[in-house]
Amino acid sequence: MARILIMDDDESVAGALRQLFEYEGHRVHVCTNGPSGLIDYPDFKPDVTFLDVKMPQMDGLEVLERVRHEDPRAVVIMISGHGTIGTAVTATRNGAFDFLEKPLDTDRLLVTLRNGLVFRGLSDSVERLQNQIEIRHNIVGASPAIRKVLKEIETVGITDARVLIVGENGTGKELTARALPRRSTRAGQPFVEVNCAAIPSELIESELFGHVKGSFTGAVSDRTGKFEQATGGTLFLDEIGDMSLVTQAKVLRALQGGDITRVGGNRSISVDVRVISATNKDLHEEIDRGNFREDLLHRLNMVTIRVPPLRERREDIPMLVAHFGELAPKRFGVPYKRFSDEAIETLAAADWPGNVRQLKNAVVRLMILSADDVVERRDVAQLVSSDGAGPGIPGDMMALETLSEFKEAAEKAYIELKLREQDWNVSQAARRMGMPRSNLYKKIERHGLVRS
Repeated sequence: MARILIMDDDESVAGALRQLFEYEGHRVHVCTNGPSGLIDYPDFKPDVTFLDVKMPQMDGLEVLERVRHEDPRAVVIMISGHGTIGTAVTATRNGAFDFLEKPLDTDRLLVTLRNGLVFRGLSDSVERLQNQIEIRHNIVGASPAIRKVLKEIETVGITDARVLIVGENGTGKELTARALPRRSTRAGQPFVEVNCAAIPSELIESELFGHVKGSFTGAVSDRTGKFEQATGGTLFLDEIGDMSLVTQAKVLRALQGGDITRVGGNRSISVDVRVISATNKDLHEEIDRGNFREDLLHRLNMVTIRVPPLRERREDIPMLVAHFGELAPKRFGVPYKRFSDEAIETLAAADWPGNVRQLKNAVVRLMILSADDVVERRDVAQLVSSDGAGPGIPGDMMALETLSEFKEAAEKAYIELKLREQDWNVSQAARRMGMPRSNLYKKIERHGLVRS
């Protein structure tokens, strides 16, 4: 149970917040002005404070400054019915954890509270909240970059607009896609996912549109495709940039007319589907190369949501480490271990080319392999090496999607290590590796290896 302090002179707003948070099982205390809130704060010792910007007797920004002076770790969430960018910037600079505008959205309130409790390390309260807000139970963070994504989900999710989600591998594009329909009238309806990169090009049409018996070798019966399976709900086309041009043309027709035809069939089938797509490619570049249809892009990206890479939201890494640390014991059966401040600092300073997925793998690996009950800086240095110097498999390689990508990265790392060991004497390195020198030269060129 968390302690929540509400400072708001609007009794209706304060009452609604009290009712919401008490229903979630928290202890709530309400003050109608800043001076009384400052008096009650040290006795109540809140875990999270919701503070109105405009109040009589004392402005909310002044209250924020005094609270943060007395309690530098205070988690204060500013709320305002007259929010401006300037006020939000000032509040953030003065140490506000987040800034919410009235009218307050229940889901957004619970997400922000959950993030604040993760920041404070209150795992029990976080776990209860996660059960209540499925909409974003895995989108963790309080940085401006991730707040922008959450706001876009709230705004776009309630509509039926098609959404294109862009971002690097491991950033959370699928989580974003799954959050969108939970905000819409399609909540509870089918959510059907297709990974366009994982299905062979000769099978993707059958997968999307279905087929009739006898349409090709192996088609022993009629089969419904993903478009039909998703009728009334949402179809998520992941890695849309890897779809063939032939299939793109058929998807375009389905989006234009709202109907599809099974492979080998001649009957048009009407489908009611909201399409959400995602890619890690620049589709405008793919259009220039002739790999993607411009008219299909216009159909897919009524709205574009960009999920930022982890390097653009490093301030979220401590919160993500706490989140994955709480999930690991139940999900992976590993014992819970606390991360020292030094270990978290090291993780926050590291490069994460595999983004959140790579960080999650690293946290679980540390909890499994570190020797003590507390994960220390030395454990991070030894077990999560980003350059291959430490024991074990480098974290960026563990984040790769396919076995072929892993083999390619492993070969590059191995050759580079052996070349360094032999001071870049190619002939000697080739003998040590048991390969012809000409082959080694080809591999050096293919991997783009140069002597540093």
